[in-house]
Amino acid sequence: MAAQNNVQLTAIKENDNHNKKQVPEEDSDYSQRSQWLRAATLGATDGLVTTASLMMGVGAVQKDINAMILVGFAALFAGACSMAIGEFVSVYSQLDIELAQIKRETKIKGQNHHEQQEEEDKKEGLPNPLLAAVASAVAFSLGGIIPILAAGFISNHKVRMGVVVAAVSLGLFVFGGVGAILGKSPAARSCARVLIGGWMAMAITFGLTKLIGTAGMEM
Repeated sequence: MAAQNNVQLTAIKENDNHNKKQVPEEDSDYSQRSQWLRAATLGATDGLVTTASLMMGVGAVQKDINAMILVGFAALFAGACSMAIGEFVSVYSQLDIELAQIKRETKIKGQNHHEQQEEEDKKEGLPNPLLAAVASAVAFSLGGIIPILAAGFISNHKVRMGVVVAAVSLGLFVFGGVGAILGKSPAARSCARVLIGGWMAMAITFGLTKLIGTAGMEM
């Protein structure tokens, strides 16, 4: 009877181990996809807020549409390059750390066919610094182009500023909703946070630039 119980327990443990091996792989794939999509959403939000805030700052002291569009493109190019370089350096550092960890584990466990296969599988799952850099730059650019397109075809200064705010608000609402879905958090709260943050960034940039511009003109 004891032997039979041991056999049953062994079988249950094997089944549990088999299930544990399957579930983490699926969860890991989903987690990796979610992380990429979440990073892309955050990059697009960053591009949207940064470009719009700089355009609003210039619009506070300059009514010229060319000045707003020019600073918008400058913000887009500078931000995309900054995001790409920062992401490349960050992911490359992470890659070096994980490769060093894999080598340490290989030395401890020894070299055999099974261990070599595990090592290759781990290396295949490592992040790609170049791909991460390109993805970050593209995401930032997609967000940054929204206020530029919104302002590009409106000559009236006040209407242009209002349209930029409206377009940015819509973009922030969408990005906030996508982030909530990926993070499995309440959509209303996530959208509110993103909207309020974006409005604050534009308002602060507009106000401070207006203040500095007015003080500079008086001097």
